[in-house]
Order: sequence, then structure tokens, then C-alpha cells
Amino acid sequence: MDTKLNLFVVLTLVSIQFLSTFPKAAISNVHIVYMGEKENEDPTVTKMFHSKMLSDLLGSKEAAKSSMLYSYKHGFSGFAARLTDSQAKEIEAFPGVVQVIPNQVHKFHTTRSWDFMGLNDHSTTNLLTKSNMGEGIIIGVIDSGVWPESESFNDRGMNLIPSHWKGICQEGQLFNSSNCNKKLIGARWFVKGILDQNQTPINISNGKDILSARDSSGHGTHTASIAAGNFVVNANYEGLAAGLARGGAPRAHLAVYKVCWSFGHGGCTDADLLKAFDKAIQDGVDILSVSIGLSIPLFSYADQRNSIAIGSFHATAKGITVACSAGNDGPTAMTGQSVDTRMHNHGFTGITFSDRIALNDSDDSALGCKRGSLNATLAAGQIILCFSQSSTQNIFSAAISVAEAGGVGLIFAQYRSDGLESCHYIPCIKVDYEVGTQILSYIRKARYPIAKLGIPKTIIGKWVSPKVADFSGRGPSSISPIVLKPDIAAPGVDIIAAYIPFGAKKSSGFALLSGTSMSCPHIAGITALIKSVHKNWSPAAIRSALVTTASQKGTDRSNIAEEGSTPKVADPFDIGGGVVNPNRAIDPGLIYDIETNDYVNFLCGTGFSSKSVSGLTQTKANCTKNRLNELNLNLPSITIPYLKRKVTVSRKVTNVGPVESIYKAVVEAPQGIKMKVEPQILRFNKTTQIVPFKVTFFTTGKVYGDYRFGSLIWRDPKHTVTIPISIRAIFV
Repeated sequence: MDTKLNLFVVLTLVSIQFLSTFPKAAISNVHIVYMGEKENEDPTVTKMFHSKMLSDLLGSKEAAKSSMLYSYKHGFSGFAARLTDSQAKEIEAFPGVVQVIPNQVHKFHTTRSWDFMGLNDHSTTNLLTKSNMGEGIIIGVIDSGVWPESESFNDRGMNLIPSHWKGICQEGQLFNSSNCNKKLIGARWFVKGILDQNQTPINISNGKDILSARDSSGHGTHTASIAAGNFVVNANYEGLAAGLARGGAPRAHLAVYKVCWSFGHGGCTDADLLKAFDKAIQDGVDILSVSIGLSIPLFSYADQRNSIAIGSFHATAKGITVACSAGNDGPTAMTGQSVDTRMHNHGFTGITFSDRIALNDSDDSALGCKRGSLNATLAAGQIILCFSQSSTQNIFSAAISVAEAGGVGLIFAQYRSDGLESCHYIPCIKVDYEVGTQILSYIRKARYPIAKLGIPKTIIGKWVSPKVADFSGRGPSSISPIVLKPDIAAPGVDIIAAYIPFGAKKSSGFALLSGTSMSCPHIAGITALIKSVHKNWSPAAIRSALVTTASQKGTDRSNIAEEGSTPKVADPFDIGGGVVNPNRAIDPGLIYDIETNDYVNFLCGTGFSSKSVSGLTQTKANCTKNRLNELNLNLPSITIPYLKRKVTVSRKVTNVGPVESIYKAVVEAPQGIKMKVEPQILRFNKTTQIVPFKVTFFTTGKVYGDYRFGSLIWRDPKHTVTIPISIRAIFV
């Protein structure tokens, strides 16, 4: 043993000496050279320009060809290439370069929801019918790909592929052109960014990843079918939630762009994401659904390292509405819920508290049923009650622990959380701490406590007020506090939709998943319906219609609640404008529209230089002259993070209802704030269809330090146009 130890020490010292003898070579990593709006409409010319720039930097055409991963030449201009840090700094000074962005990795934001929102397919008057179910609209989904054989992507009843579609059905492993049809009209996959990030080849033999647009995780299949899945009779998850499944726009067409992978550390890189945006713009999609998110901390607009923001900006400038998920980093806050439908032979059996059967009495690891903490002799044949001790513990790991100890069932008490999970190993059910404590009280009182395992059932009852899921991302926006986020709330808990086959047994082809990843394609589907009716509306107009017509009350007229460790009434930082109301959004009355030039002036106001904005948009921006007060971007909301005594905000509305219309202002001021609206009456006629107004906010000197919420409503006899208001007064 001593010999081996000495040998190790010697080898280590030799290695250190060897490494110190030779200088370490500079490491090349993928960087995105972002150049803003393209100067030339010919993509070939744009690519040649990119190659020339890289050749000038690296010294030869061969080196440039070897270094470049992607040329972005359709929706915007730029390229992804392997560069050292010093090369990245050098090329950033080249003419035309807006910024050089390091390649980063992003993660996922992971049947009756449409009926809940009033879009059942039996009505002759709702948005689903008026829009002909989204016919003629193309929804692009940037995600983990698609399982094309899913019944949700059959093309029964679909019309011909729209003439404005310019995309392809890219072939690859287990995927060819025959996998596309009149529903799934296009598919592409992008892998160069993640390959370089991981510096390891993909192992395609284990099925974890598939080198094509075919989905191997299920996430992309699920989100695509939520947005535009076709009708599927008797869809279910292991017999639960059976019914007619369909997407929000069942007659819309789908194009999928696979950018998310499982191998290595997994994820979706900036380089691949931007190429997907670039191709989607070229292909002719009308809507983009992106259920992928950024990590904290977020970068400012002026920093420009947000690839989703860059892609979305260029897509929006070309009239494509982009729906992005808000993230699943919401607060930690049912009673018993389970989806374990496997058959079992247990009738009544013993139930015990995990702490009573601890393997070691000196620690409390058995409380949460950590692996190795339970006495197998005492656990055998029992249903075990466990209490989560932290937000990191979950029902799945507890089920493994109980199963290994010989337990036959698990009751897992935890903070309030949303979403159903299967434990796979043993039947399990999750409850909140209140119910868990009641069960514990029974166990302690009964001489021989018993419980019975039953089969879960689908319960269909009267619609009740929705609640904001505990995981749903909350505002205010850290990147730009004056822009209200989230914009809107939509269903995202226990959504049944298409899924990849899994396991040895035959799969139903559907799964229940939860996350803002699921709410995002709901909005994309609704957007497709609106676009079918109002083909000339801008992305901003559609966003305005969704926000200003959203519901602040539940279906039973009670307040919408926010789930968390301390439940409360939901505010704009929980739900934005409210819960989406598709049938009202089709006829909003007024809209808060925004043009590309408004965004340009807004960017000037947030710290961009004239040079940066000019490169981004290929316009001659003058940020000294046209710097817009950030608060005056024509959003369907008003957020003031720092109110010092008094501030005036400008907005303008466009009439999209009856030509002759009169609207009156209704003010619901935040607590401790006074509001004055001028004018208080808006009049529209044949010659006046856009009317500006101003809102002045005053502090009363009584409330400081935290956000307060209110609203501004414009009403006519038919329409109620509401924008949320969020104000934080500060002491001066």
C-alpha cells in the first residue's frame, strides 16, 4: 500500500512539473457574433460576408470554415464560431458587430383546459368556431422535437399546406420526409451548439438522444400538441383524464425546431436557439412557441446576451408573434392526489409514521424517508407516511426509499405544490402538511392503524376559480422592472397531451405534465385563432387583446388565488393582466399597439448607444434625440418601480371596434396613490381611430417600500378594456 501511495505522489509531482514546462494553449469556445438586422436580402451574400470577416480574424478561409458552426442570414445577421476569449474581444471591434455573446445553455420550463377557457368545439359562437380552428396558420415550436406518429399529429380534416410555407422536413436518424404531413408540415434540428458545449459525441445507441427532429424527452411533443394537436378520441393517461384531446388551434399547421438535447448536461444552447429563430423566420411561421427559459441572473437589454430576446425581437419585427414561458421558479407554498394506476392486491394494511421505523434514532432523516433511513424489518408490508423536510425532497426519491425497505405504499406530506407525479415503484399519494398532520394524528391515536390502497379516479366537477401554481414564475421583471411580467396566465397544471412512448408496456401516447412550458403553447394556440380572424394585427396588438380582456375573477366570481407557502389573492406579478379569456380577446374594443420604431426608441431609453441600436435594427437611430422615456412604451400595463412624489405616463389606444365609439375611464388606484386620467372620455369616429391619453400618479406620503396594485379601465356599452397598474412609492 505504501508503494502505491508513493508512486501516486511521484506521478502527481511529475505531472505538475510537466505542465508547468509548457504554456497552456488558449481554449476555444463557441461565441455568437451578433450583427443585428441583415444588410443584404440575399442570404448567400450575407454568409460570404460572415466568412470573410472570420477569415480576416483567423488568417485563412480554411480556419474560418473549421471554426464556423452557423451563419445566421435569414431573420437577422450574425454567426456562431469557435473563438478564444482574445479572438472574441478582437472581432467585437470589427465594423458591423453589435456584440459577441458567449454560448450558454438553457433549460425547459417544465384535455379540459380548453373547455375551461370557453373554447369547446360544440359552440357556434366562440373564438374556436369564428377562427375556423386556426385554419391556415403555421405555429412554430422551438423545443425538443416531436414524435410524429402521435395521433395528435394526424392530418385528418386538415387543409392544404399554406402557400407562404417555405420550410422543409429535414431527415435524420429515425426520421424522414414521410413523417411530415398536412398537420406536421415541417421539422428541423440543430445540434452543433450543444455538441461543442459538451465536447463529447452523442451516444445514439442508448436511445437517450436521437440525431433528428424526433423527440426523445417528450417535452416538445407535449407542447406542440397543446398548441395545435388534432382531435384524438379517448385520450388518457393510464386510464385517467379520459376524453377528447385537441390543441388550441386544431386546424393550424405545425413546424418543429429541435434545439434541446439530453446528452451530457443537457439543455438548449444559444447558438442552436438563434439558428432555429433564423430558420423559422425564413420558413414563414406565423406564431412561435418557446417553452425554454433563462437562468438567474438575467442580462439587461443593453447587454444583449439573451438569445431568446434577440430572436424574438427580429421575429416580432417581421410580424411573428412569440409566446415565451415565464419559468418555474415560483414560490414554495390538493388534498390527496395520485396518478399511480398500477394494479395491486393489497386490501387494508398497516400504516405507520416513518419516524417510528427509523434505522437510526439519533437523526431525523427518516422523517422525509431519505434512502437508507428506514428499518426494513419494521417497514415491510406497511404504508409509510413521510414528511418532506425541505423543498429539495420529493415524492419520487421517498418512494424509492420506501420500496427498498419493503413498504407497499407511500403517503408524502409536503408544502403545497401543483402537478401530479407517478412514483413508478409503489403506489403513492401526495398531501399537504395539513392533511398529513391529520393522518399522523390518526396513526398516533389508533392501536392498530390501517389504510387501504385504492385506484385513482378522474373527478370532473363544476369549474372553480383557478389558482396560480406554486412553481409559476413571478414578477417583477429583473431585466426591466418597468415592463410588467408575466403578461398573462393560462392553464399549465396536469395538462394531458401527446407524449413519446415509454416503458416496456404499451403506452397510451399521452402524459400529464405541469409547468409554464404547458401554459406557453396554450397562448400560442389562442394566438393562432386570433390571427386567423385578424390577419393584419401586429404581435403587440394580439398581446394587448389578450391582456386587456383577461379575467381577474374566477369562474365562480371569486378572487383568483396565488398558491405558495402563504396563499393570497393574486396580483399582476402573479397573473399579469389575468387569466386568458379567448372569446373576449377576439373583440377587445381597443388595443395598445406598438411599432418597431417604438421598440427602437425604448431601447435608446434603456441605455443602448446609437451605434448599438443602429446595428440591431439597421436603422439610423439617434438615441440622443429620440430617447423614449421607458415608462411611455405603449404597453397594455403601467409599472412604476420608483415613484417619487409625481410622474406622468403616456399611452395611446387604437379603436378596433365600432367606428363611432365613446369610452369612459374608470380608475382603481393602488393604495396610497392618487391617479388622474386626461382626457377621461375617448371619442372615436371615421377620422379619429387612434387617441392618446395621459395618466398622472401622485404619492399620498402614507405608503412606501412595496408594490401596490390597481387598474385603469376604459368602458363603452359593450367592451371593458383593463390594464393592470403596479406602483412602488419611495421615500425622498
